[in-house]
Amino acid sequence: MTYHFSKTVDLPFDAAVAATTEALKHHGFGVLTQIDVKDTLNKKLGVAFRPYLILGACNPKLAYQALTHEDKIGTMLPCNVVVQQREGGKVEISAVDPVASMAAIENPKLGAVATQVRELLKQVVAEIA
Repeated sequence: MTYHFSKTVDLPFDAAVAATTEALKHHGFGVLTQIDVKDTLNKKLGVAFRPYLILGACNPKLAYQALTHEDKIGTMLPCNVVVQQREGGKVEISAVDPVASMAAIENPKLGAVATQVRELLKQVVAEIA
């Protein structure tokens, strides 16, 4: 089982970030956190790294359902979506597969929520042009 869904697009990095954020919004997700890995690695380690952004996405309705079924599920929230620069000007968008990441938790109610989130994140990645 893979732990992510990915798609490579022919967009400038900033446009890919904007398109990803908009697609997330369209499917009920907000971006709670934004981690600029390139900037962090440069500041902390003094190394050069390609543009790489981690978006912490949350669908409040589904997060609430998950939290009511499993109180420690917050350790796995929000759902991460990565936008990273690839060679040749391409940009790759990857979203976590919540079903894979929650497979160790034996809670059928949580599994149903994870499946809903999985389908929404698949749609998000698929619709980015």
